[in-house]
Amino acid sequence: DTKLHRGFSLFIFNSRGELLLQKRSAYKKTWPNIWSNSVCGHPADGEAVESAAKRRASFELGIDIPLKDIKVILKDYRYRYEHLGVVENEICPVMVAFGDYTPQPNPSEVADIRWKDWNDFIHELKMPNSYSEWCQEEVSLIQNNQTFLKLYSDYVAK
Repeated sequence: DTKLHRGFSLFIFNSRGELLLQKRSAYKKTWPNIWSNSVCGHPADGEAVESAAKRRASFELGIDIPLKDIKVILKDYRYRYEHLGVVENEICPVMVAFGDYTPQPNPSEVADIRWKDWNDFIHELKMPNSYSEWCQEEVSLIQNNQTFLKLYSDYVAK
């Protein structure tokens, strides 16, 4: 019965071409102990998704990403998934940010983190895995997105 609502997903990359992944805390109501992309969340009423991503990156990972560095890649992505009786039903813009950050995870939000080579991660998702469904679907959509590919190659090639 979860009504369609606003969410967002953020993928954070470093200059080595690695994606920051997080294992969601056991305390989370939605998808506890599941690996997913860098940051996910919900904007407050009237809040831009980029601002929400910045806010949540700071709260969850202790990372202060400049607002200008958060880029929307997929504006109208929508998903509905169910896990352990909890349903997420979201219009969920997908964003990327690039920077050599040192995360300091908030344990109430994040159980673990790791950096994973982007190409290795894409290959890993083709096999049985334990990542959130939205993360897997978003990766399948952004891996060939021309805007993403340009941003990625421009940053990683520096």
